[in-house]
Amino acid sequence: LFHNGTGPPPPDAKFVVPTLRTLVNISGTQWNPVTNVTHSGITFTATRYTYLDPHFVPSAGDWALDRNGAVFVQGTENIVFDNCTFDRLDGNAVMISGYNRNATVQNSDLSYLGGNAIAAMGYTNETRTDPGRPGVILANHPQAGVDGTDGEHPRYTTVTGCTAREVGLYEKQSSFFVQAKTAQSVVSGNVFFNGPRAGINFNDGFGGGDVVSRNLVFSTCRESGDHGPLNSWDRQPFLTTVRDGKTPSMIMAWREISHNFFIDNYSMQEAVDNDDGSQYYRTHDNFLVYGKRGMKNDFGGRDNWHYGNVYAYVGSALAISGQVDGHEDYFYDNKVVLTSTKVGKLTCDGDGKTVLHDNQYFTKSGSVKECGMDLADWQKQGSGEDKGSTVSKLPHDDTIIQWARELLDF
Repeated sequence: LFHNGTGPPPPDAKFVVPTLRTLVNISGTQWNPVTNVTHSGITFTATRYTYLDPHFVPSAGDWALDRNGAVFVQGTENIVFDNCTFDRLDGNAVMISGYNRNATVQNSDLSYLGGNAIAAMGYTNETRTDPGRPGVILANHPQAGVDGTDGEHPRYTTVTGCTAREVGLYEKQSSFFVQAKTAQSVVSGNVFFNGPRAGINFNDGFGGGDVVSRNLVFSTCRESGDHGPLNSWDRQPFLTTVRDGKTPSMIMAWREISHNFFIDNYSMQEAVDNDDGSQYYRTHDNFLVYGKRGMKNDFGGRDNWHYGNVYAYVGSALAISGQVDGHEDYFYDNKVVLTSTKVGKLTCDGDGKTVLHDNQYFTKSGSVKECGMDLADWQKQGSGEDKGSTVSKLPHDDTIIQWARELLDF
C-alpha cells in the first residue's frame, strides 16, 4: 500500500476496504413484484470491484456485463432513486435486471465508478438455466433466445436530471447508461462526461421505443477508439410486442434522439454512431460537434433518419451502407459545417437510394462534391438530386453557437 502524496499520510486518514458487491437489493418477480419503493437523499459508496466476476453476453452487441450493482433491482414496479449520490463504487452503480417497469433514477450524481453508472439488462431464454434466476428451468431454450414476449426485461426506465462522470475506472467497456434486452427507456436532461467508451450505449435493437433527449455528453471514448457520445448495435433480431403494443414482431419501434448537445472530442468518429445493422433511428434537432462523419450506418443498417441537426466541424455529412427500396436512409434540413469538401458516402442510384434534400453545407472553399460531382451539377441529374440544398463558405463560430442556442432553446 503506497500513499500518493508528499510525506506520510495525515494522522486522521482512513482507509476503506470494501467487501460487498451490493448495498441495496430490491428483488421480486414478475408475478409478485416489489412496488412503489423510493430512496431519496441517500449516499451509496464503497463497494468492491466486480470486473473479475462472471460476465454475461447480454445480446449481440460488443459488450459483456456482470449482473451486479451497488443497487440491484429485479422484479419491481415504480422504484425511484431520487437525489441520491453514487460515489466511489468499484463495480456498477445501478443494475436494473430482468422484469422492471417504470424504474426511475433522477436528480442524482454518479462518480468514480469502476463499471457502468446505470445498466438495464433483460433476460431471454438462451440456456436451460440462468445464474440470475437460480432454480428456474427455462422453457424452450435455446430457440427462445430471440423471444422477448415473456416480459422478463426492463421497460419504461427513466434516467433524468442526473450527472455522471469518471465512469469505467476498471471496466473499460462501460457507459453512463447502457441497455440490453430493454425497451422504451427515457434518458433525458442529464450531463455525462469523462468515460472510457461510448456515453450512452444500446447493445441491441430489442423492442425500441426509447427516447434520448436534452442531454449534454462529452469527453467519451477517452481510453478507446471508435464510437462517441452515443453508440448502437443491432446484429440480432428479437421478437417483442413493443412496435404496436400487441403484435409480436421482429421489427422494433423507432428510437428518438433529439435536442442533445453531443461533443465528440476524443474518438473523433461520430457523435451518434449507429453500428452494425442499427435501424429505426430518428436523430433530429441535435447539436453535434466534431467527428469524422455526421451520420453513420453500416453492415446492413437501414431506416436511419437524420434531420434538423446542426453538425459543427465534421469530416463528411454521412457515410452509410447500401439499403433496399422502402428502407432508405434520410438526410434533410440539416446544417453541416464540413472540414472537407465532400458530402460523403451514400447510395447515389439504384435500390435503396439515399434521400437528401434541403441541407445547408458549409466548407472553407464554398464548394462541395456529392456523388463525384459539384453539388450544382449533381442537382441537375435525373429528376433533381439533393433538392433545395446549398453550399456556402464557413460561417463564423458565433453564428454556429447562435444556431445551437436556437435549436436547444438556450
